[in-house]
Amino acid sequence: MEGDVIDKLEDMSSVYDFDPITGNIPATKVEITVSLCVLYTQGVETKQWREFGRTEVIDNTLNPDFVRKYILDYFFEEKQNLLNNQTCFPIISVFLLNKRIPGKKCGIVILSAEELSNCRDSATMQFCANKLDKKDFFGKSDPFMVFYRSNEDGTFTICHKTEVVKNTLNPVWQPFTIPVRALCNGDYDRTIKVEVYDWDRDGSHDFIGDFTTSYRELARGQSQFNVYEVMNTKKKMKKKKYVNSGTVTLLSFSLNAYAMALKAVGEIIQDYDSDKMFPALGFGAKLPPDGRVSHEFPLNGNIENPYCNGIEGILEAYHQSLKTVQLYGPTNFAPVVNHVARYAAAVQDGSQYFVLLIITDGVISDMAQTKEAIVNGAKLPMSIIIVGVGQAEFDAMVELDGDDIRISSRGKLAERDIVQFVPFRDYMDRTGNHVLSMARLAKDVLAEIPDQFISYMKSRGIKPNPAPPPYTPPGHTRHHTAI
Repeated sequence: MEGDVIDKLEDMSSVYDFDPITGNIPATKVEITVSLCVLYTQGVETKQWREFGRTEVIDNTLNPDFVRKYILDYFFEEKQNLLNNQTCFPIISVFLLNKRIPGKKCGIVILSAEELSNCRDSATMQFCANKLDKKDFFGKSDPFMVFYRSNEDGTFTICHKTEVVKNTLNPVWQPFTIPVRALCNGDYDRTIKVEVYDWDRDGSHDFIGDFTTSYRELARGQSQFNVYEVMNTKKKMKKKKYVNSGTVTLLSFSLNAYAMALKAVGEIIQDYDSDKMFPALGFGAKLPPDGRVSHEFPLNGNIENPYCNGIEGILEAYHQSLKTVQLYGPTNFAPVVNHVARYAAAVQDGSQYFVLLIITDGVISDMAQTKEAIVNGAKLPMSIIIVGVGQAEFDAMVELDGDDIRISSRGKLAERDIVQFVPFRDYMDRTGNHVLSMARLAKDVLAEIPDQFISYMKSRGIKPNPAPPPYTPPGHTRHHTAI
């Protein structure tokens, strides 16, 4: 049951972002870790308790440390009560707390809470180990790993457990995908502690050793930097010749969904640009140094020259920007659509055609403004490709696509269809790590661009320029043959 815990982190029950009864909008979200099985929340108006979520079951232990978390909306101005085993406690106006709640005769409940970052990235990684300590008398070890995120107060919170690999000192664990905010709350330099254990049926798992790393180090991928010595401090103190209790190696580290989509789709469309220099814009983030929210900023940080050299240049700028900006809502599309429209409006003689690629998780906050921007853009030499990443419903993106119903704004229909929507998940394998068919993805991404290009040229009466004469090498005379 523990193997699928992280995959479900983003899908767990959550308090709605907007309460239609009270009209309240949450100030932020907090993640609650509770050493109990069932959590109840109390309605603000009704005061009734309802089950909010359940942790996984951990067998044979009186000291469970649950992986599954509760993600709740936090309202600064309200007292929000939670209930565990008839013990009521509030979420107080402190985002980092470690509250001990005495039970009747059933131990101590330890609760911690931390404000979640707006980081939506996820990472897929795989590990193996070599020459781990032998812990079983009649056989080899049954190793598994436990990952802990460090908190701002120096404590650690469990965030992932691997599966158990039976009877081996050289295990290869299955790849797993984890939200970056679960691993480090969006702080790439925050310490990640990894403990290695030998599994025992009675729950008294034997500690083999541990090591520390960070998301930034893991993001380097497979290299000499990501081979870690598993250290057991107690054994090291007892044995003078102690070296380590084995090593753990990062086998692979995959791009997050945004970067995967950018790379896959970008490599398809980049060949239609002559100089491979692309302006790359971000939207929906707080920018340094003053925390201003922007929906139209250069990924490379250069307002005067937002151009990146090829798709690799865009990816580099994207990863660099993640280190400096804070992802932040709302998510507005209209500014970047209007940005491209301004360029397109300046060149309407048919010499240039502009294609805007938007990669999104499906959330959009300015639907009306975006529709208006698209309707206005339909008169210009431009097209828009929207690539949806993640498992969200993309109803808004389908509406913008306008294949079934031509998009309109303020009673005005778009002059032509300029939007193509592609859900990236439809082209991925079951693990979500690899594109099944680049050919099919390329076909669907480019499916409507030729017709959109031709429709603009025809509507403006723009005809192709005559083909240039064939190249004739110097010193050669061109011969014509008439039949």
